[in-house]
Amino acid sequence: MTQLFNSNPEGLNSENFISFATKVCGYPSFLAPTLFEKLAGDETKARLFDLLKGQGSNYVTREDWMKHLRFLLDTHPGLDFLKGTPEFQDRYLECVVERIFYVNNRAENDKMTQLDFVKSNLVKVLKYVDEEPDINKVLDYFSYEHFYVLYCKFWELDNDHDFLLDRDDLVKLSNYALTYRIVDRIFSGACKPLSSGTPDKLGYQDFIWLLLSEEDKHSETAIRYWFRGIDLDGDGYITPHEMEYFYKEQLHRMDCLAQEVVQFEDILCQMTDMVKPAREGYISMLDLKRCKQPGVFFNVLFNLTKFIQYDQKDPGQIFNERATPELTDWDRYAKIEYAR
Repeated sequence: MTQLFNSNPEGLNSENFISFATKVCGYPSFLAPTLFEKLAGDETKARLFDLLKGQGSNYVTREDWMKHLRFLLDTHPGLDFLKGTPEFQDRYLECVVERIFYVNNRAENDKMTQLDFVKSNLVKVLKYVDEEPDINKVLDYFSYEHFYVLYCKFWELDNDHDFLLDRDDLVKLSNYALTYRIVDRIFSGACKPLSSGTPDKLGYQDFIWLLLSEEDKHSETAIRYWFRGIDLDGDGYITPHEMEYFYKEQLHRMDCLAQEVVQFEDILCQMTDMVKPAREGYISMLDLKRCKQPGVFFNVLFNLTKFIQYDQKDPGQIFNERATPELTDWDRYAKIEYAR
């Protein structure tokens, strides 16, 4: 190994790396390119992480991201139109940073670790942002259209424009789609501790997490968000008792809207068959992550509109999903809402 590196003082390239992979690591030669790409990629991520984090810190904070990404506003051609509106620049940056933390900060705090960063797609996305003049093509984190949808939805609900939402504001989301019981859990901080700093109020950042979780219930973050909301006793399992607690309000809504009422016993059987929990009568977060339709499970319990759409198997929605497999549920939602 010493001889190999001595003969290549500037480091190994993809060609001479084959000797290292076969003789030192014991890998077959045809896997050497894969190993080289993996190691080179992790090194790039580690260096970028060190660049982003504050001096003496072991993690990257929201403030770190805001500081570095502010230069993007001055240089990216797709964001030139924002230069005359500093307030919108700030809101856009807040949205980008919050989306980055939503996807990549599994501890859900203000501390993005190196492991978070290395496991993420951030290096790839940042490079794409640098190369792509149309910011709206960068669907991960940076799309201005996605920000605009999030901001406008928040602004529409915030009647007094104090940049805070109360329960009466939030229940109006998507034409009263969410039940009062799940809204109460959101405001209690069960789904995620609120960051607004004002008791019983949702701030802009809180709303970003809520709407992303509401419109794409397949993401890991959304599953964690809603699981905590349904898990009333916080024991790490959703039981039939907890499911029935939330479903009772759905039953009342069905009756008021003259919809065909589906009794809880039938729903419980259907959901159990769909989720297939490892332990009968106890649905874990892992069970829902393994399940192919976690969104259906949650919608049955607290979003009647989406429950009915699923039950009626809207052919337009099915066609749209099959025609755009590369898009997430959030991507599709944002595209439709921006075009309104």
